[in-house]
Amino acid sequence: MNPQPEQQPRPRDQLSKAAPESVLLLGAGRAILLQLAHPQIGRAIAEHSDFAANPLSRLVHTLGYIYALSNGTAQQQRTMINYVDAAHRPVHAPRDKNSGAPAYSALDPKLQLWVAATLFDSARLIGSQLLPAWDQDASEELYQQYARLGDTLQMPTDYWPPSEVDFTTYFAEVTAKLEVTEQTRELARQLFSGSKAPWWIRAGLPLMRDVSIAQLPANVREQFGYQLTRRTQRRNRQMVRTAWLATRVLPKAMRHLPMKLMLRHVDRMAAETQLAT
Repeated sequence: MNPQPEQQPRPRDQLSKAAPESVLLLGAGRAILLQLAHPQIGRAIAEHSDFAANPLSRLVHTLGYIYALSNGTAQQQRTMINYVDAAHRPVHAPRDKNSGAPAYSALDPKLQLWVAATLFDSARLIGSQLLPAWDQDASEELYQQYARLGDTLQMPTDYWPPSEVDFTTYFAEVTAKLEVTEQTRELARQLFSGSKAPWWIRAGLPLMRDVSIAQLPANVREQFGYQLTRRTQRRNRQMVRTAWLATRVLPKAMRHLPMKLMLRHVDRMAAETQLAT
């Protein structure tokens, strides 16, 4: 594991400005589906997490990690790094001789790279559609800063492709090899059913599902068994238009509210950890 984050507040950069924009949450479902579609990651999530019982927990902790690394205090960063590191340590299994399911370890830097890659690519896809600041000039800088999400954990810095062009090639190569199993299809179904989620989250999940389906690479969408219907395309366009308008008319305090709530959650996690020790 790399050294802990520095004690001084991180200078404002493109990532710290873009990450709090709540419209990027439109890419969250897509990122999780791309992670599930990776054979090793999908198996690890199915066998070593509470995804089936609480499918939104992965989203909550992923958001906490992103917000802490981009805009959190040194304590909030340490809390999330320690949490994710502890959660990953026991996650490993050999190749299943009966089913042929691949071996995996959550400490594998190549798997860490793919998780970070899904977060950047999904943010890039949504941000380039919705955020005025996510233009061609800013995208390369944002790309370099997104490496922070992987190399703060087990991924060596030089695993992150050197440029955004190189990343695009890497992402296309891995995406072409993704394999969705029946097990991960069921996890995706549970993600969008939100049976354990509060009613106000469940109410938005059908729309989130349509946006995720519309924004997925075609080969991954087909493997999950999703169809890009006219209704799905229409709802995606409507959501993108609404989000585009929201980024231009809503005050920053409202646009950044999810980040503020998540960082409070991180503070509660830190307090609970201190009480337990």
